[in-house]
Amino acid sequence: MKPVSVSKGFVEQFVLGEGELRFAVKDTLDVAGFPTRAGCRALENAPAAERHASVVATLLGKNCVLTGKTTLHELAFGVTGINAWSGTPLNTHFPDVIPGGSSSGSAAVVASGEVDFSLGTDTGGSVRMPAACCGVIGLKPGYDVLSRKGVMPAESSLDCVGVFTRDAAVLRQAMTRLGVPVDEPLSALPTLSFLSVATPEIDACLRAFLEQHSVQPRDAELPLFADAHRAGLAIISHENWLALNPLLASGQVSADVASRIRSGADVSPEALEAAEHIRRDFSAQLDALLAQTPLLALATLPELPPTLSEAQDPLSVVNLTRLVRPFNLSGHPALSLPVGELHGRPVALQLVAAKGHDGLLVQAAEWLTSRRRH
Repeated sequence: MKPVSVSKGFVEQFVLGEGELRFAVKDTLDVAGFPTRAGCRALENAPAAERHASVVATLLGKNCVLTGKTTLHELAFGVTGINAWSGTPLNTHFPDVIPGGSSSGSAAVVASGEVDFSLGTDTGGSVRMPAACCGVIGLKPGYDVLSRKGVMPAESSLDCVGVFTRDAAVLRQAMTRLGVPVDEPLSALPTLSFLSVATPEIDACLRAFLEQHSVQPRDAELPLFADAHRAGLAIISHENWLALNPLLASGQVSADVASRIRSGADVSPEALEAAEHIRRDFSAQLDALLAQTPLLALATLPELPPTLSEAQDPLSVVNLTRLVRPFNLSGHPALSLPVGELHGRPVALQLVAAKGHDGLLVQAAEWLTSRRRH
């Protein structure tokens, strides 16, 4: 993992045994014997972890081979994946486009074919967004489906460990090895609702993709969708302030990330209470929709991902998470699936399922991708 590795000492070439899968992990997950640096100079001299994160230990006991740790947007607090200190991963198939944050390296090594799958974390879209930017599958399970023990930050009401793969068959293998059941492949896709919330060009591309698969979705509305995005921003800002502000004293957190960490100190108790009310009401609203149609479809990103040069302008990236963050707030499982390109940039479909139905997203990805090949 030369362009994105943050830890030395992993063997780069393996002779895999039957059924073995190669995987890499984002450097917010502990790997025994290696420091967890989270792409931040302030953690350059962090001590080596004493034990593996729970999900890492599980995979190592399930015929999986760990090949390395991957870099990320500093402290997992950003959407571009650009990191001047630990390096910006190459987006192999779209080299001028940002790799996406925060799990940039984990998406990039899957896209490049260096591993079979990888682990990232998703607090406000940090698996689904880089998956969309790099043209791979990214699954954010429901909240607390996969253990966060040994994952930075230790406490979060939004963050989930997620999985990147190039194909749905490997996603099935990875999830089952992580203890998440996936039923037999679907013979037909269940009823699906569609939320038109991206640019008209992207929404038209997604609808055309579904129509090519003879899928006729119902139009849907979620009146609290925009409010859920804003509520998620308030909560992540507050929780990241609690988790990360001790690092600011080092003076080694980049100015941009440090500024956003400090802003969390200004989130009032009243704002947090209001955000929790939105969490409850939006979750109920989404539950009601998913009781009518088992799947919700919408764009992963509201617009085409920016290039590396465009992303230097903060205004170009400020709203990129508005279609993914609401499902961190509600805790529902969500998956990003690549569907094509527009103007040389990737387009991805996001699928959302009811809580406890993570396996349905894997099945849906299998169904859609298998039919696309025929």
